[in-house]
Parts: sequence; structure tokens; C-alpha cells
Amino acid sequence: MREITSTDKAPKAIGPYSQAVVHNGIAYLSGQIPLHPGTGQLVEGDIAAQTERVLENVKAVLEASGASLASVLKTTVFLKDMADFAKMNEVYARYFTANPPARSTVQAAALPKNVSVEIDAIASVG
Repeated sequence: MREITSTDKAPKAIGPYSQAVVHNGIAYLSGQIPLHPGTGQLVEGDIAAQTERVLENVKAVLEASGASLASVLKTTVFLKDMADFAKMNEVYARYFTANPPARSTVQAAALPKNVSVEIDAIASVG
């Protein structure tokens, strides 16, 4: 049995997908982009500002799923430009301070709404 996660503390899905699906104690989060949950507008600013908004969105979906940043097992970071890696990584490191999850980081030719970063996650629930 799977449970669908939905929270107003993160941007609503902008397509036919769920913010997260929980199955057998694992939360599978859809990719988050730097949309402000209250306005639905893109966050202005550099890669650091965008990464911070993305990770706040991830955190909100995790919490709504019964998980937390500490229970994240794996993330995937999609960057529009790999030259932004160091600045993204500085922000990312503030969110995953101890025992960080496994991670893949890839450069994507294009991301939704032409953003600079998108992050998805898999986490243990409970």
C-alpha cells in the first residue's frame, strides 16, 4: 500500500505527479525546484538562493511524509551548469551536516521553468 504526501508548505505539483509517495517505510520525493510555496513564484537569486529554497521545499515534503533531513538515504541534484557545483554544495552541506546521504549530481541540459537546480530524495520514514 502506498500513501501520497501533499503539503502546502512546499509548492504544489505542477504536473501529474505527487510531492512524495511513501511505501514500505520509504518516502520517494519528486524533484523540487526553487518555487516559493506561498506564491508559486520562482525564487530570484543565484544558485545559493535557489538551492536554499529547494532544500526548504524538500524538508517540508519530508516532514509531511513522516521523515526528516536526518533520515534521507539518497538525493539526486540536477544542475543546469556544473560550474555552480561548489556554491550549491556549500548550501547543501548546511542541511546535511552529519552522516550525509548518498548523492548523485548531474548536469541537465534543461530543468523545469529554466531553474538552475532541482533536487529529489529518498528517505526512511519513522
